[in-house]
Amino acid sequence: MTYDIIATLGPASSNESIWQAMIAAGATQFRLNSSHMRVADVVGWVERLRAFFDLHRLSLPVVVDLQGSKWRLGWLPSAELSSGQRVRLMHAAESPTSTILPVPHSDFFAAAPVSSRELRLNDAKVLLEIEEIEPDFILARVTQGGPIAAHKGITFSQSGFRAEGLGEKDKAVITATQQYPFVRYALSYVKDVEEMIAYRKQIGATIYLIANLERRQAVEDAQSVAMEADEVWLCRGDLGAELGLVGMAAAAHHFSEIAASLPMPAMLAGQVLEHMVEKPTPTRSEITVLFAALQQAYHGFVLSDETAVGRYPVESVRAAALFKSPDGK
Repeated sequence: MTYDIIATLGPASSNESIWQAMIAAGATQFRLNSSHMRVADVVGWVERLRAFFDLHRLSLPVVVDLQGSKWRLGWLPSAELSSGQRVRLMHAAESPTSTILPVPHSDFFAAAPVSSRELRLNDAKVLLEIEEIEPDFILARVTQGGPIAAHKGITFSQSGFRAEGLGEKDKAVITATQQYPFVRYALSYVKDVEEMIAYRKQIGATIYLIANLERRQAVEDAQSVAMEADEVWLCRGDLGAELGLVGMAAAAHHFSEIAASLPMPAMLAGQVLEHMVEKPTPTRSEITVLFAALQQAYHGFVLSDETAVGRYPVESVRAAALFKSPDGK
């Protein structure tokens, strides 16, 4: 059986020996999450990969994940929020303290009055209840404590509001990297086919574009979205933050039932082998899900924390490749 394994690069996989080992283990593509980098950092990674490919006579796609219309925290020191703690969300790019959460998106504050009172951070590991809304700040109480860090995702549990479009950083990343023939782009938080059409017009007809399905409407509109993309990813992490665990499971089940009928390849992403961030082997449940996904016509898997920050990046790729046969059948 042949399928793709996309390994996200990060601190745990930043040197060429790890890249070689992951390719030998079954990785067919690499991924860079530009939301966690400056534009110059993205270019630096891409240039290092270009030199690596040239040296070893390789040609692997490198997917650069763009922020798209996804909201993320700005820069702040990593911390652990506690239940009952009160925090202030400010329209700012950075904050010196974890009690003030910077959100550098004006439309986030515009969305607050017409959205739910619950905020979900870091793939819903942290939950906040809004107590007061002002034009440029929000006061909230922590209802479920947990870790927060710079550039982690933030969303309302229910909101139809979103100002779609590429931000200035996304535009700069594309301008700086589009001359590399192996670079592809993944668009986060695609809402529907209309947004995907707008991205396609803005970025160009010949550039390989991937639609990250992380919202209910995008999953329900997957057939149409796929017509405007070269590939689609079901991203269960942010989908879970948007819909909750039960809603995410239902949406993922629906998408899996139609994956075989999509006109473009579909990939499974989001905590694919989460256990292996800390452990050298996958759980039986994880391997069962991978097997089922391949039977449902997924074209492969996207590894995130497993290879970017996990302790066992090569072992994670090897586990994801368990169903690959030497003869490619």
